[in-house]
Amino acid sequence: MKLVWLRNDLRLDDNPALHAAYQQGLAVRVIYIATPKQWQDHNEAPAKLAFRSQALKSLAGKLAERGIEFELLETESFKDIALLLSDYCLQQGVTDLWFNRETPLHEQARDQSVTEQLKSLNINCHTCNADLLVTKAVINLQGKPYKVFTPWYKAWLKQLNNQDNQPLTAPQPTGNTVSAQLGNTDLPGGSHFRDDLWPATEEAALERLGKFCHRSLEHYSEHRDFPAINGTSTLSPYLASGLVSPRRCLMAIQQTAFEEGKDWRESVWLRELGWREFYRYLMVNFSHISQGKPFKKTPEQWPWQQNPALLKAWQTGNTGFPIIDAAMRQLLSTGWMHNRLRMLVASFLCKLMLIDWREGERFFMLHLIDGDFASNNGGWQWSASTGCDASPWFRIFNPTAQSQKFDADGKFIAKFLPELAGLDNKQIHNPSAEIRKERGYAEPVIDYKAMRERAINALK
Repeated sequence: MKLVWLRNDLRLDDNPALHAAYQQGLAVRVIYIATPKQWQDHNEAPAKLAFRSQALKSLAGKLAERGIEFELLETESFKDIALLLSDYCLQQGVTDLWFNRETPLHEQARDQSVTEQLKSLNINCHTCNADLLVTKAVINLQGKPYKVFTPWYKAWLKQLNNQDNQPLTAPQPTGNTVSAQLGNTDLPGGSHFRDDLWPATEEAALERLGKFCHRSLEHYSEHRDFPAINGTSTLSPYLASGLVSPRRCLMAIQQTAFEEGKDWRESVWLRELGWREFYRYLMVNFSHISQGKPFKKTPEQWPWQQNPALLKAWQTGNTGFPIIDAAMRQLLSTGWMHNRLRMLVASFLCKLMLIDWREGERFFMLHLIDGDFASNNGGWQWSASTGCDASPWFRIFNPTAQSQKFDADGKFIAKFLPELAGLDNKQIHNPSAEIRKERGYAEPVIDYKAMRERAINALK
C-alpha cells in the first residue's frame, strides 16, 4: 500500500505527493495527523484549526469519490509522530510514504525523524515540493544566501521564468468509492470561524482565485492599500492551509496577463507571492529565526518595554486610535486583517509602544485564520526593523495620517467601530474628547508625538 501524509497541503489539485503516489497505480491511502499539544505550543489559532477541520471533511469526501481512503490520526506532539507512523505503516502494510516538504525548523526535524525511523523498517519515504515556486537554491554570485529582497527576487524571477511551472492534475474519480473515515470528528482545539467569509473547500479557493484574477488583479496595485475596498485576493487562508497552490496562483497570473497583453513578470501580486516565498527561503537558510530570535543580531539590545496595560489596550482594540482599533477588532471578529493594517498595528506596537515584536507575532498567530509562521514572523520582524531587509528603524507610521490617507471617508472604521459611525471625515479619524465621552470610545492611550520622539531617541 502507498500512503500519503497531508499537512499544509489540503487539496487534490497540484498536490505533488498525492499525484506521485496515485501515479503508481496501486492502492493509495491518505492520512492527516492532529497534534494538539504541538499546535498549542505553536500558537495555532482556534479559527484556523476549525477552518482546517472543515477543509479536511470536504477533502475526505472528494478522496472517497476517487476510491482513496482517508483517516485522521492523532498524537500529542511532533516528537511522537515517527513512532505513530511506523506502527501505522506496519499494521497497514505500507511500503511507501509520500509527503510534501515544509520549511520551519520543527517541521524539518519532524520529517527527518520520520524518514530515519521508516528507513530502519525498509519503508521508502518520498518527499516532494508543494509550497515553493522555485525549489533550486537561489544564491548570490558569492554562493551565499541573499539578505535583501530585491536582488533575491530578480534571481528568483529568472529561475521561475526558465522552469516548468505547470500545475499537476488532481486524481480523477474512478467509480470505485469508499467511505470517508473522518465522520463528525473535529480537530482538537478548533472553534468557530466565519465560514460565510471563508468557505473551507478547494472549490471555493479556486473560484476566489479566478474571480480575483479576472475582476480585481488589473486594479490590485491601485486598491490593495485601502481596507474598505475588496481589492486584495483574500486567498491567504487558503494558501496557509494549502487549499490552493502557489503554482496554481502563478498560472492564473500568467493566463490573466496573456489575455490582457501584459508581461506576467511585472505583476504586483506575483511580487507579494515572492515575499511569501522569500520568508520561507530565509527560514531554510537562517534557522535562528525559527527559534524566536531576530534576524539581525544588534536589535537584541533594543529597549523593549514591559507594559501590560498598553499591550491589553492594543490586543482588544481600545487604544483610542480609530484605525488601529478598527484593525484589531477586524482581527478579533473575522480572524483576518488587511495587509496595510497589519503594518500599521505592528508599527504602533513596536515603535510607538516599544513593546517586543514577539508579543505581536504570538497574538497574531493565536487569532489569524491565515496564520503562517514564516510570513507572520517575516512581517513582524520587517515592521520592528529587526528582520532581513526590514523597514528602517526611523520609519514610524502616523496612525491618524495613515487613516486619513487609506480610509479617507472612514468606511472601514465605521464598520468595525460602530460607536464612531456617522462622524464626519475629520472627526472619525481623531474624535474630540467630547465625542469620545459621549459615544463611549477610549481616550488615546499614548501621546503620538511624544512617543514617536521617545522611540526615535531610544532606537537610534
